[in-house]
Amino acid sequence: MKPRRPSFAADYIGETVDCFRHALTSKSIESRELKWANDVLHNYFDIVKDTPKIAKARKAWEQLKVERADGTSVPYPHQQLPKSTITTDELHTLFRRRRSVRWFIDRKVNREAVEQAFELASLAPSACNRQPYEFYVVQDSQRAAKIAGMAGGTVGFSEQIGQIIVVVGDLQAYPMERDRHCIYIDGSLATMQLMLAFETMGVSTCPINWPDIEFRERLLERELKLSPHQRPIMLLAFGYADADGGIPYSAKKSSSILGRFLDDER
Repeated sequence: MKPRRPSFAADYIGETVDCFRHALTSKSIESRELKWANDVLHNYFDIVKDTPKIAKARKAWEQLKVERADGTSVPYPHQQLPKSTITTDELHTLFRRRRSVRWFIDRKVNREAVEQAFELASLAPSACNRQPYEFYVVQDSQRAAKIAGMAGGTVGFSEQIGQIIVVVGDLQAYPMERDRHCIYIDGSLATMQLMLAFETMGVSTCPINWPDIEFRERLLERELKLSPHQRPIMLLAFGYADADGGIPYSAKKSSSILGRFLDDER
């Protein structure tokens, strides 16, 4: 915060240190996340002024005897962000280029390109950076078409989808019921970024609505072996576009319709 208070986070720093202790022995925690937590906690205890709760947490932290990492995963000033060389016109071109493609050629996207797109998608904003989603990739054409057909409304289209991604949300990331909707917000933000990343690689996409229908949820749950805390957010067909395939024209609403400047309504 600005200005930063001498003492802060006292109500939950003890729980945070305890979570870090469990993470040290976890087999599923990612090394980058563990380093991030290490850097932040070291930085926190370097600068914070003790209260009784913070002093207790500090003692628990010191007992862990965790070696300091390189200290790069901590908050930094806006001026350190990389400079953008992308113009608004260039971004406009990319946005116009990104259309929903429904006809693909029979050519697989290599795994390295897909993983690179995932890395770019992971930079999308996420509530508390929890990133409560996963991308399930299916590149077997028969299985991809089967999954696309589970969504409904894809007759005549699903049969020729050769590759598909199922965006799956993880409700375990949000223990409070009030935050359950975050999987849909965060998953959608990441998927939009994923589509744009693919487009820069020459890979076309088509997002497919996943309906809130219980029996369809069960179909996909069985197909992907999902756990009860996992929820499908959307499907994403992807691949190399058929140059002769049709693209529906979409007339977009104007800024005068979409935007409301509330100060002008006083």
